[in-house]
Amino acid sequence: MSLGTLFIVSAPSGAGKTSLVNALLDRVSDVVVSVSHTTREPRPGERDGVDYHFVSKPDFETMVAAGGFLEHARVFDNFYGTSRVAVARQLDAGRDVILEIDWQGARQVRRAAPQAVGVFVLPPTRETLRERLRARRQDSEQVIERRMRDAVSEMSHYGEYDFLVFNDNFEQAVAELQALFVAQRLRREAQEHRHAAGLRALLEQKD
Repeated sequence: MSLGTLFIVSAPSGAGKTSLVNALLDRVSDVVVSVSHTTREPRPGERDGVDYHFVSKPDFETMVAAGGFLEHARVFDNFYGTSRVAVARQLDAGRDVILEIDWQGARQVRRAAPQAVGVFVLPPTRETLRERLRARRQDSEQVIERRMRDAVSEMSHYGEYDFLVFNDNFEQAVAELQALFVAQRLRREAQEHRHAAGLRALLEQKD
């Protein structure tokens, strides 16, 4: 039994998922974000093994054929995937692992790891989401409207997840996300494994 829990965290673009996860990492120990494999070239400043595991297309295809990914997808001309072995290693070491993936990747993971806990992050309103996308000052109105359509499509899959976090008040949303992680660590099975010696001592019959 793994001490750690595998978490899937999904959200539409602009909902604040990455900011929430980064804040969670500052507050809860032994939580890591899975580093994906990709066939694309590194961008300036990106480091192999930190931002991504950069691999060749033949190596990626070999991993796919061997069942080496919990999930993988093609995005334009590049491939991305989550290593099954790397995730298992972290979980066995007692760390919780976060996969920041979309609903399609989440479906693949649930088939491979049905014990994974799914968390979907939502904005309070569509208008809030549109305002957050505009505040980035990265996209034209045309691109923002396309992102909004994609967001509605993404949000329609919220029912496939175990928990919903509405990112209206950021601090409250972080606290709610933190509560989910702490609660999973208090599951009886995990606590029995973690505190086996202590439980035996508590229940030991004294002469």
